Amino acid sequence: MRIERGWLDSATQTLSPNFNHRPAAETVSLLVIHNISLPPGRFGTGCIEDFFCNQLDVGADPYFEDIQDLQVSAHLLIARDGRITQFVNFDERAWHAGQSRFEHRSNCNDFSIGIELEGTDDQPYTDAQYQSLVECTAALMQAYPAITFDRIAGHSDIAPGRKTDPGEAFDWKRYREALDRG
Repeated sequence: MRIERGWLDSATQTLSPNFNHRPAAETVSLLVIHNISLPPGRFGTGCIEDFFCNQLDVGADPYFEDIQDLQVSAHLLIARDGRITQFVNFDERAWHAGQSRFEHRSNCNDFSIGIELEGTDDQPYTDAQYQSLVECTAALMQAYPAITFDRIAGHSDIAPGRKTDPGEAFDWKRYREALDRG
């Protein structure tokens, strides 16, 4: 995998309108791992893509009424089969972290890249997802050298008490060991 001008060459591009420019001269220096499933606990519905593109059919599930006014995105989504979709150029600010803080800095969207894994806090992620995540992370660390091993966090780490993802099902040890080997 390679990143060229802020785009991952192996990702499908589905452009989200939910982004804006990073602050001037901001360095991308944090990678945030998330999870999402829509409706909650269901996979492969296509609803995540619709949600990030403001095209969610609110009548398709009662839960969607609760999130219909949200405008959010991530840079990447890694599906259960390992397929990668990119919604926002890495050089732009995706709206994934919300109210957040990392190493005494708030507004993590300003300096981070967000990767969503299709999943839930309590269901194991797939081998294909870990493989894609490790390959993406390696490419991101090469393209954005300020992202180091100690600057990779879960959403729960930057928004404690508010967020729980990627959850206890995410195997941080497996992920970090695979990065070390890579």
